[in-house]
Amino acid sequence: MLSIMNSPSSPYRIITVCTGNICRSPMAEIMLAAAFRAEGLGAEVSVDSAGTTGYEAGRPIDPRAARRLAITKLSSQHHVAREWQACWFSERDLILALDVDHYAWLRDAAPDQESMDKVRMLRSFDPAVAGHDLLDQGIEDPWYGGHRDFDTVWHQIHGAVPGIIEHVRAALGRGTRQPQLRQQVRSIS
Repeated sequence: MLSIMNSPSSPYRIITVCTGNICRSPMAEIMLAAAFRAEGLGAEVSVDSAGTTGYEAGRPIDPRAARRLAITKLSSQHHVAREWQACWFSERDLILALDVDHYAWLRDAAPDQESMDKVRMLRSFDPAVAGHDLLDQGIEDPWYGGHRDFDTVWHQIHGAVPGIIEHVRAALGRGTRQPQLRQQVRSIS
């Protein structure tokens, strides 16, 4: 069980992690942040993202990812790619890997068991694949593809959002979501 110490001045902190931090992880960051705001948890939950490499550090989000987010009126204009920092193991409550290689990389880099326990596959929160092998929970890199690949990534992330919200609500001791708020989360699609 994770040791989570949150107070009104210390939000529950989530970080999403992919390779370069220009496609998958910023999409997940922006989608999750919007969903937490829609749930009324925006002040209690902080979401950011990073890449396992510095290949794209300093660059904006991929235009195809920005286009897909814009379809649901989510802005990505302020995103700047950055590389994972080891201190984030202790500073984050939940570390969400977008694919199995990120999951393995993060778990290998974790300095202790508590940090390792924070690392989860993002899609492990999607009931459609939650009980499946980690390889089946991965989100493939859309960078080499086209708009359809970014649409697929959006749908895969979207499928996990309600489960992540429920996980965080439980960690915050907030119980389950109210029925009318459930519709608000779905409205970002």
